[in-house]
Amino acid sequence: MTINSDKATMSPPSDIAFVLDPSRPVLTRARSMQAETGVLPHAHPRGQLLWAKHGVLRVTSEQAVWVVPSTHGVWIPSDCLHQVSCETLVETRNLYIDPTCRARDQDTQVVMVAMSTLMREIVLRLNDSLKCRDGDASTTRLGLAAIDELNSLPAENLSLPAGADPRLRRIISHMVNHPDNRHTLAELAGLAGASVRTLERLFKSDTGLTFRQWRTRFKLMNALEALDRGESSTAVAYTVGYKSVSSFVAAFKTEFGYTPQVRARCQ
Repeated sequence: MTINSDKATMSPPSDIAFVLDPSRPVLTRARSMQAETGVLPHAHPRGQLLWAKHGVLRVTSEQAVWVVPSTHGVWIPSDCLHQVSCETLVETRNLYIDPTCRARDQDTQVVMVAMSTLMREIVLRLNDSLKCRDGDASTTRLGLAAIDELNSLPAENLSLPAGADPRLRRIISHMVNHPDNRHTLAELAGLAGASVRTLERLFKSDTGLTFRQWRTRFKLMNALEALDRGESSTAVAYTVGYKSVSSFVAAFKTEFGYTPQVRARCQ
């Protein structure tokens, strides 16, 4: 199964993700992603911790969709097909872990994790410090410490099911790549080559959510990005399609367990 993408600019994945060498357990790559760009759908033998130092990422796997703020990272196990994109400038810091290492054995699919302060500092040190050189003994030890900390990070259930039916996936892919799009399901049906009734049934059977529920949750996940950019709750409420700030705040708190104001103060 492929992950569809209609992003204007898509780049290939990092070559180091395909390097198999147990003597180099952790390889790193810092990457800047310009607004409205992405990385082509791909899978690689090394597991990957993907973290945005600045900005918000959108990650799609065969199972789910994530909107990932800088407070969180994404663990991508070996050989899991995935795609990465962003709407604004993003600075990513990546760890690529050799499959011989026991990194998050409990996760067989892509998972979003809450980044601890220690995890962030280790990732920054490995990626940005001139003292950390590939193959250096101290760098190797720090990489192994990163694996230990990665194994302890709590998983976060902030994803949306991606669906299995190709017709449904075309609709979801379009919405992920065009988060500001407000077309109705009837207007989107042409992309899928299916009737509205068929798509309504597919949303419920494949994702467990109605189209409206899926889109509402996706809008709230995208609200995280706007809040992280420093936009006010009022501005974000209207940007993501709410008619009143109070209804947006209530829906946001129901979804995430805290208010937009609390989120903004944490950034």
